[in-house]
Amino acid sequence: MRHHTVIVGAGHGGSQAAVALRQEGYEGAITLIGAEVGYPYHRPPLSKAFLKDDEGKLQLLRGEAVYGSSDIDYRPGVNVRRIELEARRCILGDGDIPFDNLVLATGAISRIPSIDGIGLNGVFTLRTALDAHRIKQHMATAENIVIIGGGFIGLETATTMAALGSHVTVLELGDRLLARAASPLVAAHVKSRLAQGGVDVRFATQARALLGDGTVRAVLTSDGETIPADMVLIGIGADPNVALAVEAGLKVDGGIVVDELLRCSANGVYAIGDCACFPHWQLGERTRLESVQNATDQARHVAGVIMNKSTCYSAVPWFWSDIGDMKLQMVGLSAKADRHVVASGAGNNALAVYHFERDRLVAIDTINRPADHMLGRKMIAARYTPDEADIVTGQVAEIFKEWVRVTGADIAPRVS
Repeated sequence: MRHHTVIVGAGHGGSQAAVALRQEGYEGAITLIGAEVGYPYHRPPLSKAFLKDDEGKLQLLRGEAVYGSSDIDYRPGVNVRRIELEARRCILGDGDIPFDNLVLATGAISRIPSIDGIGLNGVFTLRTALDAHRIKQHMATAENIVIIGGGFIGLETATTMAALGSHVTVLELGDRLLARAASPLVAAHVKSRLAQGGVDVRFATQARALLGDGTVRAVLTSDGETIPADMVLIGIGADPNVALAVEAGLKVDGGIVVDELLRCSANGVYAIGDCACFPHWQLGERTRLESVQNATDQARHVAGVIMNKSTCYSAVPWFWSDIGDMKLQMVGLSAKADRHVVASGAGNNALAVYHFERDRLVAIDTINRPADHMLGRKMIAARYTPDEADIVTGQVAEIFKEWVRVTGADIAPRVS
């Protein structure tokens, strides 16, 4: 009997997993189940190009014909109601579907604050194409927009909306932007550029309530100020979408718990992307990463695991964000860094910051310095740590190139 792999979630990770299985030579049946209507699409443009585009067209991850030509049974607009592990089947609204292998790529869901007025019209989150369509329609007449949260989604959208003529205020509870994603130096630069673009950023400020009569009209802050708002965007982070996993009895702790091969606590079940909490080779502990690249890398990896071709997951993590005229690119994880070195050539809206944990290079943050970013991906893949003096004088690239020549080190990105 033909084996069957079911993939729940048709975002970047789920779509890639389906295609990667065929690329790895998997001959069994593949069913890809997506809750959204339509074909899988690129999500990063939703906060930028999509909002600016008059036609509002989505960028598909791959052509529609790919799913048919790859013999992938794609089922859009379908919700999995529950998973029965002993029976090895997913229960849908109109029946069930059996599986030999199950890949959970359920992503994450927007975090919603518990404040008065959160249900008013004109209050949005941004994770899906439907969210983006609604925001695009509403912002056409919105003069004053308040964004709650100073993370990537909030700042990307803030610059887009400000460029289109709205007055934008960002409320950040902490004392700086991008606290979970970028270094203080990078955050300070981003804050400065946002101010130049007309975005008003307020630190140590919490939204206490949203005010309005049916539709939001203002935001009441923790310091008692009332800020006019025709529209509010909530961008305070996301939580892993683990409801199906919890009900099925899978181990969940900060995400769906998986091992080094991305296997869940039940045989033949895997989790990838934003919903998965996995042991990270660099941190030495479990973590959950919300990034397109992580979802894509893990999708390719799990396809190899299913085909008995992969070892422990050890991809180099990297991230990016386009905020106005700033291309932020980050490689590695800087959460435990205790020393930071700025590379030569900083200024003129360009910056590269090297992060060290004791004597080990663990991450590099860059703004409009793509060469430094690519160099960082190679160095972290090779487990190479440069001297601080070489960073300051701008000699890292040449010295690293010579080191690779002499040692024959592997600088290819680690995906599996």
